[in-house]
Amino acid sequence: MTGTAPVPFTADDYKARMDRAARQAADAGLAGLLVAPGPDLVWLTGYAPPAVTERLTLLVLAAGREPVLVVPTLEAPDAEKATGAPALALRDWTDGKDPYALTAALLDAQGRFGVSDNAWALHLLGLQTTLPGTSYVSLTEALPMLRAVKDAAELERLAAAGAAADAAFEEIRNVRFSGRRESEVAADLAALLRRFGHSQVDFTIVASGPNGANPHHEAGDRRIERGDMVVLDFGGLRDGYGSDTSRTVHVGEPTEEERRVHCLVREAQEAGFRAVRPGAACQDVDRAARAVIADAGYGEYFIHRTGHGIGVTTHEPPYMIEGEEQPLVPGMCFSVEPGVYLPGRFGVRIEDIVTVTEDGGRRLNDTERGMVTVD
Repeated sequence: MTGTAPVPFTADDYKARMDRAARQAADAGLAGLLVAPGPDLVWLTGYAPPAVTERLTLLVLAAGREPVLVVPTLEAPDAEKATGAPALALRDWTDGKDPYALTAALLDAQGRFGVSDNAWALHLLGLQTTLPGTSYVSLTEALPMLRAVKDAAELERLAAAGAAADAAFEEIRNVRFSGRRESEVAADLAALLRRFGHSQVDFTIVASGPNGANPHHEAGDRRIERGDMVVLDFGGLRDGYGSDTSRTVHVGEPTEEERRVHCLVREAQEAGFRAVRPGAACQDVDRAARAVIADAGYGEYFIHRTGHGIGVTTHEPPYMIEGEEQPLVPGMCFSVEPGVYLPGRFGVRIEDIVTVTEDGGRRLNDTERGMVTVD
């Protein structure tokens, strides 16, 4: 299963995104945005440089001005081929010239700018030296919701990525676990994600037995044994948009306690999902899931936030965590993934990607959430 190719984004789509970003920057009191190579640049322009190097590449956005992409001359031909290129102006610079002087001419010398989180300190310091009157704030701090609300085409891609991850789980539950190393099962998962259309695999967590009590355990050489609970958490990018799902399986028949904890996490995940609706705060999702686990006496063993946004990256705002009062808006997509982690024994996590609809939420993962036994 690779599915049908999605409808491609157009130059008009990228223009609309750049215009919206510039308006949001102005509304936030910023003189503009400076976007370095990375997911923000891809989302705004469709351009990913062939290699991220010490040479400056920077998108300059400001309300009421034409977007400008500053690029090294040797990479200009690639930039010109980007889908969003017709909606912006290119300014190239050659080796031996000062790219910061070129960029400075595009900026308000006393302005405060939002800067993409992955911009190199080398470039930011170069701009500060050239324009000492400027100041900067990270894009996540200034405009955390910039990419949070997805349009219909983005939702279609996220749904396809979720379906591909589900297909991978349906296959992996039929392979042998007992006697194999975690790393071998992780390799199977990665191969399945690629078979079902993923171009990039970001993570394949296979955490067996006591390793399951570490939420971000990296699959290692431990041999999976009968009687193990095994946390599976995997995802990546399909057609440029992310998948991320977790299921916890058991090798052979579980104990009564293992069943009880698994059922508890399933109930917490359901409570978190039912809290999703327009106007609810992000923290409401966390509170709903956490209350179920706390009321059962396992609160100290739920040691992470309930969820994170997903889009062109597998982790991005918004975050489902206490203190985050950002209201949910139709089109937002994020994980709902409570867990219980008992040190030295086992862990359980169940995770779906959920999108906010006009009257509630919709899951983008739909594999079995009850206890699944494997061989």
